Amino acid sequence: MSATRAQNIGIRAIDVYFPSRYVDQAELEQHDGVSAGKYTIGLGQSRMSFCDDREDISSMCMTVVQGFMEKHGISYSDIGRLEVGTETILDKSKSTKTVLMKLFEESGNFSVEGIDTTNACYGGTSALFNACQWMDSSAWDGRLALVVAGDIAVYASGNARPSGGCGVVCILVGPDAPLALEFPLRGTFMEHIYDFYKPNLSSEFPIVDGPLSVTSYVRAVDHAYTAYLDKLEKVEGVTNPSLRDIDYIVFHSPYTKQVVKGFARMAYNDFLRNPENEAYAEVQQFKDVSREESYGNKVLEKAFINVSKKEFAIKTEPSLFAASNIGNMYTGSVFFGIASLVTQVPYEQLKGKRVAFFSYGSGCAASMYSFRFRSDTAAITQTLDLAARLESRIKASPVEFESTMELREKTHNAQDYEPAGNVAELFPGTYYLQKIDTMWRRAYGRTSLN
Repeated sequence: MSATRAQNIGIRAIDVYFPSRYVDQAELEQHDGVSAGKYTIGLGQSRMSFCDDREDISSMCMTVVQGFMEKHGISYSDIGRLEVGTETILDKSKSTKTVLMKLFEESGNFSVEGIDTTNACYGGTSALFNACQWMDSSAWDGRLALVVAGDIAVYASGNARPSGGCGVVCILVGPDAPLALEFPLRGTFMEHIYDFYKPNLSSEFPIVDGPLSVTSYVRAVDHAYTAYLDKLEKVEGVTNPSLRDIDYIVFHSPYTKQVVKGFARMAYNDFLRNPENEAYAEVQQFKDVSREESYGNKVLEKAFINVSKKEFAIKTEPSLFAASNIGNMYTGSVFFGIASLVTQVPYEQLKGKRVAFFSYGSGCAASMYSFRFRSDTAAITQTLDLAARLESRIKASPVEFESTMELREKTHNAQDYEPAGNVAELFPGTYYLQKIDTMWRRAYGRTSLN
C-alpha cells in the first residue's frame, strides 16, 4: 500500500505503433474514380495506414507494449494496472489485456488489475480515467499503470473506406507526470444513438449513418465542452470561461476535417455564452438560430470555421499530424493527437500550458478533460521519433490496398488458418500472427529488432 497520496497523476510517457504500409489518399482518389480532393480536402487526409492478415489487435498491442517497455527501460514488475481500450474484438469473452499478460510471464508479475473497456472510440479515454482514478484512490499499491488504446479501422468498399486507419498507443500513467491530469475538470455527455455500431459479429465492418454521426459528434462537443466550462467556472473560479482559457485542444479525429468543425463548434458555444463579445461581430446574424437548427446549418458552420481559423491553427492543427498521415485509430486517435502535439510544438511553448482533450465514441459517449504541462517533454518527443517513423513506411498502391482489404474480409474469423501476409515487410520488433488453430487459438511470433 502506498504510504502517501499520489500527486500530479497523468501521462509520464507515451509511444505509438502503426503498420509499415500506407496508401496515398490522392492516389486512392484516382483509383476510386472520385473527384480530386474528395479525400485529401473533403476529409483532410493525406495517407492511410493499413495492415494485412499478419496483424490483429492483439499482435499490435503486444508490439506497442513490448516496444514501449524496451525503449523506456521499465520493468514489467513495476506495473500494477494494465487496461486496454479497443473496439476491435477478436473474442466475445477473452480480453486483449489477458493476451498481453504473456509479456509479463518472465517477470513473474501476474498481479495486474484491469481488463478491456469498449464503446466505439471512447474506450481509451475510459481506460485512462480508470487508471488515473485507481492511482488517486486508496486502492493504489504504489505501482505504475499502462493504458493501451487503438484499433484497426476498416470499412466496406465505398465512400467510408478512405476514413479508415490503423494504430495503437501505450501510455505510462504515474505520479509526478509531465502531463498532469487536472482533477476534477471534466465534462461528459452520453446518450443512446445509432450513428456507428457493429452488430454483425461475422464482419469487421461497421454500420454507419454518416450524417447522423457528424451531428452526434458536434452535439457531443456542445454538451461536453459546456460542462467542462461550467467546471472551470465552479472549481477554478474562472469568470466567463471560453476558448481563451485553453491553450491547446486535442480532438478525436475520425478525419481531420471533422476536427475543424468540432473546433468551430466550440467557438459557436462561446458565442452563445457571450454574444456581445467583439470577436463575434461578424456572426451576429446567428444569434437567434436555435441550437437544434444549427446542426444542419452549413452557412453557420462555415462562418464559425472562418471566425475560429486563426485560433485553430495555433491550438489544434499541430495535433493532427499523425491523424492526417495515418487515418482513424478509433480509441487511439485522441492520444495520437497528444503525441503529435509534443512532436510539432517545442516544450518551451508548452510549458505550464493547459491542453484539453475531446474524446468521442459513437453510440454515444464523450468527454472533455484537460492536462497541464508540468515538466520537459523533450524525452517523450525524442523517443516517439514520430516524423521519421512515418516516413519510413512502405507506400502501397491502391490496387495492393484493395487486395489486402479483400484478404482481411475473406479471412475474418477464420480457423485452422495460416496468414499469407509478408512478414519481411513488417517493422523490426513487430509481433505478427503465425497461425490460428482449429479451436481459434492464435499463435504469435516477433520480427527481429535488427
